[in-house]
Amino acid sequence: MDGIALQDIARTRAEELPAAEISQPFGPEYDVAKVVGRMFLLLTEVRGVPVVVLKAEPRDSEALRQNHPDITPGYHMNKRHWITLEPGGGLDAEFVRELVTDSYLLVVDGLPRAKRPVDPDAFLASGSGPG
Repeated sequence: MDGIALQDIARTRAEELPAAEISQPFGPEYDVAKVVGRMFLLLTEVRGVPVVVLKAEPRDSEALRQNHPDITPGYHMNKRHWITLEPGGGLDAEFVRELVTDSYLLVVDGLPRAKRPVDPDAFLASGSGPG
């Protein structure tokens, strides 16, 4: 999958998630998806190549990087808590959608309960998850 398709899939999934908003707080070359003011996705370019940057649990982040050559440490982010999805042949659309959802739910889970737009556990159980 090329970088534009990668970003389009990630952006579309982010836009589907409850209370998610996309803005450009860092300038026009960066699209940022936030939920209740907290970032869970960054769309940008690295050396002219479109990439997707997502939040991930440190354990998951390490495992993802080890098992997928198209997943690297988070570009311009904390390398333990963020990953970068790069274009190539190793990531399919459903997996990208799942990673975006996981990033969103990780941020939602860190919000005070009263501010959460969804219950992370119920969201996945309801079938509103990646698919």
